[in-house]
Amino acid sequence: QFTTRVVSCRAAELRPEGGGEPVRGFQVVLEDTILFPEGGGQPDDRGLIGDVPVLRVTRRGPEAVHFVPAALEPGAEVLLSLDWERRFDHMQQHSGQHLISAIAEQMFGFKTTSWELGRQRGVIELDTPLVTAEQVTALEKSVNEKIRDRVPVTVRELAADDPEVETVRSRGLPDDHVGPVRVVDIEGIDSNLCCGTHVSNLSDLQVIKLLGVEKGKKNKTNLVFLVGNRVLKSIEQSHNTEKALTSLLKNGPGEHVEAVRRLQSSVKLLQKNNLNLLRDIAVLIARDFKSKPAPRQLFVLHRKEGDSEFMNIIANEIGTEETLLFLTVGDEKEAGLFLLAGPVEAVENLGPRVAELLGGKGAGKRGRFQGKAAKMSRRGEVQVLLQEFISHQNPEG
Repeated sequence: QFTTRVVSCRAAELRPEGGGEPVRGFQVVLEDTILFPEGGGQPDDRGLIGDVPVLRVTRRGPEAVHFVPAALEPGAEVLLSLDWERRFDHMQQHSGQHLISAIAEQMFGFKTTSWELGRQRGVIELDTPLVTAEQVTALEKSVNEKIRDRVPVTVRELAADDPEVETVRSRGLPDDHVGPVRVVDIEGIDSNLCCGTHVSNLSDLQVIKLLGVEKGKKNKTNLVFLVGNRVLKSIEQSHNTEKALTSLLKNGPGEHVEAVRRLQSSVKLLQKNNLNLLRDIAVLIARDFKSKPAPRQLFVLHRKEGDSEFMNIIANEIGTEETLLFLTVGDEKEAGLFLLAGPVEAVENLGPRVAELLGGKGAGKRGRFQGKAAKMSRRGEVQVLLQEFISHQNPEG
């Protein structure tokens, strides 16, 4: 916590991080702040000004701008409270990134070109097209050794024109930077120009887990990592998943993979058998229709189980030169698939209208119009439309 004063407060809007309508509120500048504004790859802090929540902190030149939902009186003395759990998480991830980047360059010459502190994981972009699994293992072992060595982490401030600034690792200062520059030192390992928040000793990182690498931009590799409490949370999630799988699969964790492989094989076989049965049913349905003594000009069928192939087999078997077919598959109360087949001119005329009635989309050619239907419950309206069309085509009937 920290006591300070309100310097200014003006109405503003905030666009939510996940998108959506802007939130109305106020931008507040304080005499000083303990809330970190987003920057340097690190997200901003959260907290309270009095009892008013701080929804975002951004940097405007040398000022930190706090976005809040309620107005604050300029000149008023306020108590600023920091969301420590969020701050400490960011400290762990940011100091962990400095350590990983420094050791990756020392061991393999991999330079860090950027990094991102995400909500679930951190990502370091390395200036190399390839990082092997063996290198990841060796890097993880080395950084965790440094954590066990309890190496101090210290912060220095230098004048912007201090010659020592040139000797410190840096990706450059922002164009609007004013005042001294901040250097974060991991004793004997790294010196880095950095505005972010950090632990005071590597032992506070607890542990680092490298989750592996992903293909990055051209000739770059993304190294994915977790630090400290995020490792513990990840282990807890994995353990809960393991317990659930043990209960479902009725075997130990070491047998989970083989059990899932067996299940996948069984499912593939069942799917194959099911498809064959559906094809047989489609043929029987078509033959039954064709065996009727008086041919009908309209054939309507709905089936909960089925797919596009099922409907097309029926259409192929019945033939669509003289008969108009309206076939649907899927849950009566949910979305599904439809097929309208028949004389080319009739299908071209009716297809888009059928799709519209069913709240779906479709396309067609050569006497077939098929697609997805969002409102299967309106099949009856389609049937009425088709019957009216046939009646107009054949007034005598």
